[in-house]
Amino acid sequence: MSEEMVTRFKSFNYKQFLIDNSAFVTLILLIIVATVIMGGTFFNAGNFVNILFNNAIIGIIALGMTLIIISGGIDLSVGSAAAFIGLITITVINHTGSIILGVLSAFASGILMGAFNGVLAAKFRIPAFIVTLGSMQIFRSLSLHFWNGGGVLLGRIGGTPVEHDVLGYRTFATTRIFEGILPNGLPLPVLYWIALTILIAIFCKKTALGRHIYAIGSNERAANLSAVKVTRVKILVYMIAGALVAFAAMVESSRLGSMNSATSGTLYELQAIAAVVIGGTAMNGGRGRPIGTFFGTLTLGVINNLMNMMGIPSFLVGAIQGSIVIIAVLFQMTMTSKERQF
Repeated sequence: MSEEMVTRFKSFNYKQFLIDNSAFVTLILLIIVATVIMGGTFFNAGNFVNILFNNAIIGIIALGMTLIIISGGIDLSVGSAAAFIGLITITVINHTGSIILGVLSAFASGILMGAFNGVLAAKFRIPAFIVTLGSMQIFRSLSLHFWNGGGVLLGRIGGTPVEHDVLGYRTFATTRIFEGILPNGLPLPVLYWIALTILIAIFCKKTALGRHIYAIGSNERAANLSAVKVTRVKILVYMIAGALVAFAAMVESSRLGSMNSATSGTLYELQAIAAVVIGGTAMNGGRGRPIGTFFGTLTLGVINNLMNMMGIPSFLVGAIQGSIVIIAVLFQMTMTSKERQF
C-alpha cells in the first residue's frame, strides 16, 4: 500500500460517511441480522424480489414526499389521494375502454391535487400540515361519496362486465422480466421504482429547480433574497409529488385490478414519511437524498418481512416502525446539534 493511500485512509472521515449513508448502513446491518436469524429462508433472491415488489408503491410515493420535506413542507394527503386517483383511473378505463385516457386522468388528477395543496401552502401561507390534513379528509370523503363507500373492479361496472377489453391495463404492474434469471422474474414496478429514484436523484443534484428546493428548505428567507421564486417552486414540488402519487396509484390499481374508497391508501402517508425520515432526510428541510429514501423504504420492508417470517403479530408492525422513526429523528437531532457546536 502506497504512502498516499495510507494518508487517504487515515484522513477519511468515517463518522461523516456513516452520517451521510446511515440508511444504507442500517439496511446492511439489518440484512445481516435477518440472515443470522432466518438463514436461507430470508437470504435468497426470491425473497429480496418480493420485498422490493411489496414496497415499490410506498417507495414511489416516498420519493415525492422526500422533495416536499426537503423544501420544508409535509403532505398527509398522499394515501387518500392515491385511493381517489386509483378509483378515477379504473372508472375512466371501464367507461371509455381507453387505457390511455385512464392514465391521463390519473396524472391530471394527481397534479391538480398537488397544485391544490401547493397553492394553499405556498401562496396563501397556510401551514402545510393543516392544508394536507384537510385535503386528506377531503379526498377520502369524496372517494367515499362518489363510490358509495365501496370500490371499483377493472372490467366491471356495477357487477356487469364492460364491453371493452380493458384487462390489458393489468400488465402495467403484473408483467415480469428476467424470468430465466431470477425465480419468478422481476416485476416491472420494481424497475419503475429504481428508475424513478435515479431520475429524482439526478433532478435534485443537476437541475436549478432541484437546487432551489434545497435552498428553500435550508433558509426560505435567504432563498427569497437570492431571487428564488419560492412560491412557484413550492407549488411545483407539490405538483411533482402529486404526479408520483398518481403513478403509484396506477401501479396499485393495475396490480390489484381494483380500488376501494374506504381501505385503499390507508396509512400510506405515515409509511412514506417513515421511509423518508429513516432515509436521512431532515424533517426541518434542507437536507436529504432520494437514494436515502430508497434505502429507508427497503429498511421498513425488511423489518416487515422479518417480522412475518418470525410469526410476530402484524399488529406490532406499526409499533416497531414508529419506534424506528423516533430513533431516526433523535439520531438526526443529535448529529445536527454536534455539527452546530463546531
